[in-house]
Amino acid sequence: DPSSGINAEYGGVTTEEIDDAVFQACVNRDCYPSPLNYRGFPKSCCTSVNEVICHGIPDKRPLQDGDILNIDITVFKDGFHGDLNETFLVGNVDEKGRKLVDASYDCLQRAIATVKPGAKYRDVGNVIQKYINTQGFSVVRSYCGHGINQLFHTAPSVPHYSKNKAVGIMKVGHCFTIEPMINEGGWGDTLWPDDWTAVTTDGKRSSQFEQTLLVTETGCEILTGRREKEGQPYFRD
Repeated sequence: DPSSGINAEYGGVTTEEIDDAVFQACVNRDCYPSPLNYRGFPKSCCTSVNEVICHGIPDKRPLQDGDILNIDITVFKDGFHGDLNETFLVGNVDEKGRKLVDASYDCLQRAIATVKPGAKYRDVGNVIQKYINTQGFSVVRSYCGHGINQLFHTAPSVPHYSKNKAVGIMKVGHCFTIEPMINEGGWGDTLWPDDWTAVTTDGKRSSQFEQTLLVTETGCEILTGRREKEGQPYFRD
């Protein structure tokens, strides 16, 4: 439930406070926050601000007017994991930042529309890359969508860039994420010394949205979709 972090839209909140809210929301719902202690990750969610692409560790830095913030939440409930993330606008974000966030959401929607039995996992990246190229942004290549079920991360791998070599064909019952990371500048990334925080090599911003999808006879069900406002993302409220 990403609503736990919605107050992050207002500057002054720290990402550590958001993490505390996420942890409590999980406990209140009899869930376990999947990232907590996953391969040593120290917090209950990932918070990625501005140039951070993914896996940012919540800390004591107050959010500032103009930041863009991705909150990535996974919970373990009744034996299964569910994984989603959204990017939020903190206060007054400039026009290019808003365009970046728009593009990162729209490319995910275009990718989800192609999910159905018989579709190739490798083709997801073609759809995303083709659209993002028209928007003047770039697609991160180091991190992929992934299978998810009783395991947090499993097969298949779902790259978000074109001409990838992902194997496999979608079948009814397959469950996986699509989560394209879109950069304002180049697609390159580097890792901070904490061995988790991935950032853009050029220091420009990155935006991301993610859903967990279940392939059905006719297409797919978005298992992590927002239940209000026909599933629209919070930044468009």
